[in-house]
Amino acid sequence: MSTDLFEPATFRTELRKWLDENDLTPGDDHSLQAHIKQFARVQRALYDAGWSRYGWPEHAGGLGGPVILRAIVGEEVVGRRLAEPGPYSMLEVLAPTMIDYARPELAAEMVPRLLSGEEQWCQGFSEPGSGSDLASLTTRAVLKGDKWVINGQKVWTSFAQFSHRCVLLTRTGDADTPNHQAITAFFVDVDTPGITVRPLRTMHDVDEFCEVYFDDVEVDADRMLGNVGDGWQLAMDLLPYERSTCFWQRIAYLYSRFDALVDEVKRQGQSIDSDMGEVYLALHTLRCRSRATQHRLAEGHKLGPDTSIDKVLLAGAEQRLYDTVRDLLPGAIELDDGEWRTEYLYSRAATIYGGTAEVQRNIIARRLLDLGKE
Repeated sequence: MSTDLFEPATFRTELRKWLDENDLTPGDDHSLQAHIKQFARVQRALYDAGWSRYGWPEHAGGLGGPVILRAIVGEEVVGRRLAEPGPYSMLEVLAPTMIDYARPELAAEMVPRLLSGEEQWCQGFSEPGSGSDLASLTTRAVLKGDKWVINGQKVWTSFAQFSHRCVLLTRTGDADTPNHQAITAFFVDVDTPGITVRPLRTMHDVDEFCEVYFDDVEVDADRMLGNVGDGWQLAMDLLPYERSTCFWQRIAYLYSRFDALVDEVKRQGQSIDSDMGEVYLALHTLRCRSRATQHRLAEGHKLGPDTSIDKVLLAGAEQRLYDTVRDLLPGAIELDDGEWRTEYLYSRAATIYGGTAEVQRNIIARRLLDLGKE
């Protein structure tokens, strides 16, 4: 393939042409299970044509090229509503983690399965008593012979009921080991005996999250990600992706919903007012920030606490959009059982998932602005 395709504008033009020529329109089923199947279908087609492999390293099944190409694929696919942003987000969070921490042979085997839609993965971090305070997690892994035996519980695990693998954080140190040095990560097959997945139905009536129980679950030592005690650093490297790159697709989705709102307001004979302008400004600010993050990553910079800014802007833009829907489309949220209602309810979680807005602002204050703890 010509390296000319690595130029972002050329890549986007060629991708749009391919998408125009290949019908990946989803069906009429809007259930979560249907969304997962449609995402797998789209990823398979993109992978076979090469598109979903650009921006990923060749040693992990990719075709190379700048990281920004991944963002372009996500924006075009989700912006056209060919796939929903939720299932897409796990790819941008977990594939980089596998590439950085798994044995090279394991990454080379597994990452293509995720890129191609053959598998869905989930992230086992949060626990009932360890949400924002991740270092206090209690799920424990104990070495017995040549296997690690895991016991504990995770919660708010997105798409676990559809997942084949889980990137799992456990506690491996003894009572004298400092919290941050006592955490170890594993790559666990979800169909391993002893794992129980229980979906949780949220107020927007979708069972996107799950509880996951581990009862004497045996995991081979070669499924450890990094070394014993590397789990905290893995989490610190993963979370910036969870607060930035995984939202590239969601930004495109929010723009598509903003366009739908504009069309609906016009259809009802209303004029475009300052509230709509504020939504557009919030989305544009978020997109500009995301673009800057994309370029930092493409230049080889490691993502860090600066991505908390991306997360705060995302939450603010999403909630502002759906608050405006509520104000401009009377009854669409309160009375109609449609997309606007479901999305409005989901938007209430934007200041919680991926780290609460309060946590993100504390990170910005302490680690970027050096304002201290108070």
